Amino acid sequence: MLYYILYSFHDYHSFFNVFRYITLRTIYAILTALILSLVIGPYMIEFLRRYQIGQVVREDGPRSHLSKSGTPTMGGLLIIMVILFATLSWMDLSNLYIWLVLFALIGFGLIGFTDDYLKVVRKKSAGLSGRYKFTLQIIVASVIAYVLYSLPAYSTRLTVPFLKNVNPDLGWFYIPLVIFIIVGASNAVNLTDGLDGLAIGPVIVATLIYTIVTYAAGHAKIANYLLIPFVSGSGELAILCGAVFGASLGFLWFNTYPASVFMGDVGSLPLGALLGSVAIISKHELLLVIVGGIFVLETVSVIFQVASFKLHGKRVFLMAPLHHHYELKGWQEPKIIVRFWIISIMLGLLALSTLKLR
Repeated sequence: MLYYILYSFHDYHSFFNVFRYITLRTIYAILTALILSLVIGPYMIEFLRRYQIGQVVREDGPRSHLSKSGTPTMGGLLIIMVILFATLSWMDLSNLYIWLVLFALIGFGLIGFTDDYLKVVRKKSAGLSGRYKFTLQIIVASVIAYVLYSLPAYSTRLTVPFLKNVNPDLGWFYIPLVIFIIVGASNAVNLTDGLDGLAIGPVIVATLIYTIVTYAAGHAKIANYLLIPFVSGSGELAILCGAVFGASLGFLWFNTYPASVFMGDVGSLPLGALLGSVAIISKHELLLVIVGGIFVLETVSVIFQVASFKLHGKRVFLMAPLHHHYELKGWQEPKIIVRFWIISIMLGLLALSTLKLR
């Protein structure tokens, strides 16, 4: 919207040509999302508080979390609205890839909203049943997978980090892989969202890394120089990633310890699906395992915990996901959060190095 309005003036003054550059529009998408989050955030929190849309704390969770009961939740609505506004303001509206990622954001956002609504507003502790939630996630992810697979110009070859000559063509098997990555990333972020600012920190790091990756993948000369797949049109995803980066920073302003608002499933599920979709479209699917290493660790901790208890009747961790284990070991919440952020930054830098180390 703003992009088209401002760029339309280039016929009258050459200065407005600058708005055709993805880099400039990415910067403005970040600023738009960040400022909008800071402005709207207090009103959103007050609205949630007024209608008593507060966090329901698990009875079997750490005792220190009892004080969080009643804290406004479903703050993910703020993130989604800001991302949509900032992206639509600065994107090329004819770009199919961005619309696919926004479809993932909205689709998984609706699933998360339904789950939160049932738990918080309707007071159904179980929320949306796991079967329905998982089925809906697969449906949304399947639409994205099918559309990508149907595009003549889109490759089903897999890019392997650090290895420039290993690019297996998965053919039709690429469809279930896309579904697995999107659904897996969505639920991984959801599992990580258990402490104040814990999930949004790694999301900020991941979106910053993918802002760089998508720009490089969409630039023919840079992609050729780095020996990475060139995906025509994927550079516009840098604008979307920038919007997520700005919105996440703005949300962290209110979500940092002690949190004034939680994102809820309406925030964590779509953010994970968005990251998965961006990773797939930019042809850096497996890189997400490194970039989102914190999310992977949290998910693996739950898998090991459940498998160990069912097979041997013993628990590997004091409590899963992993952050609860360290809570029960006596670590203070801010220490866990910051240390997980530091690890996330290290993994992000490692992931970024793969662009050159091939």
